[in-house]
Amino acid sequence: MNQHRPPRLLLAPSFAALLVAGCASVDPDARERERIGAATVAVAAPIQVNQVGFLPGAAKLAVVPDVATDRFELVDARSGAVVFVGTLGAAATWAPAQATVRIADFSAWRTPGAYSLRVEGAADSPPITIAADAYEALDAAALRAFYFQRASSALPATFAGAWARAAGHPDDHVLVHASAASPSRPEGTVISCPKGWYDAGDYNKYVVNSGISTYTLLAAWEHFPAHFRALRVNLPDIGAGLPDVLTETLWNLEWMLCMQDPADGGVYHKLTNAGFDGAVMPDAAKAPRYVVAKSTAATLDFAAVMATASRVFAGFEAQRPGLSARMRAAAERAWAWARAHPDAVWRDPPDIHTGGYGDDHLADEFAWAAAELYVTTRDDRYYAAMDAPHLPATVPSWGDVGGLAWVSLAQHRDALTPAADRALIASRVTSLADGFVARWRASAWRVSMTSDDFVWGSNAVALNQALMLVQGYRLTGDRASLDAAQ
Repeated sequence: MNQHRPPRLLLAPSFAALLVAGCASVDPDARERERIGAATVAVAAPIQVNQVGFLPGAAKLAVVPDVATDRFELVDARSGAVVFVGTLGAAATWAPAQATVRIADFSAWRTPGAYSLRVEGAADSPPITIAADAYEALDAAALRAFYFQRASSALPATFAGAWARAAGHPDDHVLVHASAASPSRPEGTVISCPKGWYDAGDYNKYVVNSGISTYTLLAAWEHFPAHFRALRVNLPDIGAGLPDVLTETLWNLEWMLCMQDPADGGVYHKLTNAGFDGAVMPDAAKAPRYVVAKSTAATLDFAAVMATASRVFAGFEAQRPGLSARMRAAAERAWAWARAHPDAVWRDPPDIHTGGYGDDHLADEFAWAAAELYVTTRDDRYYAAMDAPHLPATVPSWGDVGGLAWVSLAQHRDALTPAADRALIASRVTSLADGFVARWRASAWRVSMTSDDFVWGSNAVALNQALMLVQGYRLTGDRASLDAAQ
């Protein structure tokens, strides 16, 4: 996600009401209209529900306005019959929403179907779906979202439907920027570096930001291979028979591989225009493209992702001969470069004005790269380099990847060498998850996020908290961790 976004005005309903009242304050009837308007808002406040649906055995909660009644009803959408009656939780205020609400918990109702929630004093809820396949469409759409971000490729209607478009940014004529020049690749050298994914809001490609995204797809495969082997989402088969999740991941991995300088193992921070493209389709964007300076963060993120990809693609040697070995070698060369250049902190050159993804604190990147190389190679020197006792478990983000180290160590804990502290690995993950469970229990909205978590890209914060909660559940079997993730 691009760090350079236009400011956005986010108004809670109470702030919006204050603005409307302020605009009307010169009207002699303003007080009466304000009173009537406030009453109308109180009655019409919506019931908030999961818009996707619920698995039959999942936690099922709805957020209800602070109404006078204590009773809620779950109503069958077809027959109109009341199928479940429950008691609303106590009213509580949630600071991020600036709203006082009550929770309707209908987890005990497991019968698949279409329903709505009815509470006296509030409008009926939007449709509620309970189904064994409630998440399948979302799962497929999440993976296909990466396909729509592909650079250097047309998206034909066969695969893209209404979002078909022409190819843009072939990136087969990319210039080495002065900041990236080296003896073997002086300024102006032309290289080919196609594929990869466009960033969330622009047409440039960033190693740091796509690193965590690529890892997440690889980890999804490692954690749930049977599920993702069965998930087919209509992608072009560039992966020679690979599962779709790996086919899509490979599109970005192949771009990342060409971002490594073959002469020394360092990794260019980004492939970019000098400035952002305007509001044009990709095929209309014709500005020169550059690879810009190597950075320690990009090189370490690259090392971590390639080490992960190496062990994943080791299982697909027949489909992609030699790829696993190539990725492992690339990861180890990147690690060596980063150790030799531990403080190549990213700063945009004066003539480059695109997303930065700069990071002055690199201990988490070193730890993540070391952890992935350790898991892949079983070389105890990498575990020592990780400095596990001093690495906290945190919610992963592009700028804080230490938590990903713990995710991989926990996933592979049974296959680690004796050098690894298995108790420490488990406690780091479960302590973080337990903290989120406590916040979830205390939250009026029954989420583990606080006001500080609502930043640009806060959907990522929510999902990465859920990621760590799921890891806690997988270690302990504590249902509360799974419910909090839900």
